[in-house]
Amino acid sequence: MAMSNTATRILVSVVTIPLILLVCYLGGLFFLTFVLAIGLLSFYEYNGLSANKNAFTNLVIGLLSTFVLIINSYFKFIDFFRLILLIIAVLVLIELFRNRQSAILNLGASLFGIFYIGLFSSTLVLLREYFADYNTGGYLIISVFITIWICDSAAFFLGTAFGKHKLFPRISPKKSWEGSVAGFIFALISMIALKYLLLDSFFIFDAIVVGIIIGSIGQIGDLVESLIKRDAGVKDSSNLIPGHGGIFDRFDSLMLSSPVIYLYLSYIR
Repeated sequence: MAMSNTATRILVSVVTIPLILLVCYLGGLFFLTFVLAIGLLSFYEYNGLSANKNAFTNLVIGLLSTFVLIINSYFKFIDFFRLILLIIAVLVLIELFRNRQSAILNLGASLFGIFYIGLFSSTLVLLREYFADYNTGGYLIISVFITIWICDSAAFFLGTAFGKHKLFPRISPKKSWEGSVAGFIFALISMIALKYLLLDSFFIFDAIVVGIIIGSIGQIGDLVESLIKRDAGVKDSSNLIPGHGGIFDRFDSLMLSSPVIYLYLSYIR
């Protein structure tokens, strides 16, 4: 007898969560490979979503740009500004020879995918490598993942139980304000708790700010991906992960909250 969708989701989570946390702790090339998988697979899925709207991203350049952006965040072999200029110049030049319907749609979709997925994913590596104490970076990434998972779970279960007011019915009809507020509160509480469990070097203010970012920006990231999927007319970005959809589905909150956390640590903290 086939397992229910909920049972499949739980089983996949039980298997994958310990592996993800281990890779976050190990860091280095293990974590770099993990982020590359997130970025490249998400861009591939996004390419399919864009095609549903007759916006044909340059898949080869998009994947290559995502790869280089993530690799460069670790090895830092080229100045970031020069890299961005190079990506844009190559993308525009190649579009001259593609002849795939609307060049405006193609270039817009390609650039959005490269920067939203490739660039934002690369900040995960920057976060992992940020601290002089290498273990602190690992514990921060682990804390971010755990907080996002708790936020998503609280929003889903409490929203399902108590949700009466629709959050964004045009984008995601099942999400409610009650679920969103619950997710925010649990994200804040989780990050504060993890500060005392894992992040001794963090000030309490840092934990509060990161919790607020995940509880708000992380949920916005989920809505952004829902907007893209609804526009493309699909429920999931792919069926790669049984019971969970695609890679883009699973890491949408992380993809938007990670760069904001990095900006906070780099320029405000």
